[in-house]
Amino acid sequence: MRWVRARWARSRWARRPEPSVLENALVAVLLAVVVVICAGVFIAPSTFPVTALNLPLVVGAATLGPRRLVWFGAATLVAVLLAASAQEAATARTYGALGITAVMCLLVLTIGITRSPIGAGNRRRTSMLVDLRDRVLAQGEIPTLPEGWLVESAMASAGGASFAGDFVVTTLRDEGRRLELVVVDVSGKGEAAGTRALQLSGAMGGLVTALCPDRFLPAVNGYLLQRAWDEGFATAIHLSLDLHTAEYEVRTAGHPPAVHRHAGSGRWEVLDSEGPVLGVVQDLPLAPARGRLAPGDSLLLYTDGMVEEPGRDIDLGVAHMMGEAESLLRRSWTGLAGRLVAAVGSPDDDRALLVVHRRD
Repeated sequence: MRWVRARWARSRWARRPEPSVLENALVAVLLAVVVVICAGVFIAPSTFPVTALNLPLVVGAATLGPRRLVWFGAATLVAVLLAASAQEAATARTYGALGITAVMCLLVLTIGITRSPIGAGNRRRTSMLVDLRDRVLAQGEIPTLPEGWLVESAMASAGGASFAGDFVVTTLRDEGRRLELVVVDVSGKGEAAGTRALQLSGAMGGLVTALCPDRFLPAVNGYLLQRAWDEGFATAIHLSLDLHTAEYEVRTAGHPPAVHRHAGSGRWEVLDSEGPVLGVVQDLPLAPARGRLAPGDSLLLYTDGMVEEPGRDIDLGVAHMMGEAESLLRRSWTGLAGRLVAAVGSPDDDRALLVVHRRD
């Protein structure tokens, strides 16, 4: 039965038109529209304005791949030149319309040329990027945890961009006994950091499951040094939590410190676990902070976008975040990550937050 379903799926897929066939058909339709408009301009220039050529140009720019878009833009530019020769009693307004349409053609040509390196049309390119973004987000999905634990994550990109340089990696190991959580901030912000985040998240997802906690960040550091990116540095914080004993280790590499809220006293403790930025130096000395989460205790792991603002010291930003968290958690620990990301930090910077709470 499984073989039959697979064969049916393959035959169903085979009946679908290839994307190149659909694009060729679309090019033919758009060129036909250009020819009709051009003919109208020659026959009745007062009835058919040359600016009508902007319509197929816009449609082509939104749907065609790079190579076809370049040829289509060039063909439309030729049509504009032919239309210009048909203007017998041209006015300044006519020349203005011709100039605008010619500029549109050049703009479409530029779009096609700059789009060529990835070789995909706008819709397919967007689809690929969305798929890659979803893979990064999947690395940070919180696994099913034993009763008594609440872990939440929340992220926001700079200016609401689709991609961010901040991401989260989560996994369970040792037969579900140990939870590994990593919060990463790649250099740059928004889409500029997105491609580096895509590559690094995949590497970190493999390393965190294969290596002991004390070897994980040094291995990531070596990976970044091998890549030799122009802006190849990153910061990270790694939490390794024993879900049976509630004992934890936190290691940071150039990253803001984790904070531990003690339920008994209501006190917030900033954990001292400093280390150098990833991807800069060969040796990576890391001094872990160790502790234990008592019932009701919590940990916050976050990126600098949560606590840094122009003209404000980062320590004041951390204190402000802890104060907001204390105010928000009076409602409920559930949903705190999303509420806190919305309440603090700069909207012009990427933000990420992990909340780890041991229930009473």
